[in-house]
Amino acid sequence: MPELIDPTVRLRTSFLAAVAEFHELGHPVPWFVTDVDPAALTDPTAFAGYVARVLAERTEAGMRPDAAVPMTTLWWAEGDRLLGRIAIRRRLTPRLRRVGGHIGYDVRPGARRRGHATAMLAAALPVAAALGITEVLLTCDESNTASRLVIEANGGRLVGVEEGRLRYLAPTPAQLPEIRKTG
Repeated sequence: MPELIDPTVRLRTSFLAAVAEFHELGHPVPWFVTDVDPAALTDPTAFAGYVARVLAERTEAGMRPDAAVPMTTLWWAEGDRLLGRIAIRRRLTPRLRRVGGHIGYDVRPGARRRGHATAMLAAALPVAAALGITEVLLTCDESNTASRLVIEANGGRLVGVEEGRLRYLAPTPAQLPEIRKTG
């Protein structure tokens, strides 16, 4: 059964396969794929550095220079197969309040239309609660019916539209999540 885990070098082969899917199948390439140091796509040591950087982005000190806020990135995986990733932004800037929100997610093209995004977001809401976020802002393009349905299935209520993006608020549960540490 898929679960949220911390990014890990153990999933390097599957991560690289997911990157290739985004490129080869003509799907829009998400920022987390274009943000990878090209050396990390071929060199295991560089990939370990990429994973360490992603984990460090959870703190102010570990943020990339171009990052707006600290964020917790988790991977949605089943065994040794990376199915997607989710990023929980610790706070919002004025721009993120308009069009980004607290949580962004991507499912690799070969794993879409199987309920992964809905399950991944459901699993991430307790993580957001543990980070002190009592209500998450979620956004998606007006034309993105799949993402709209994912958000609504997780309790999102439409609160407006800005810059062509639907804006939803969803409550976070009080229970604390269990994120499996891998290595």
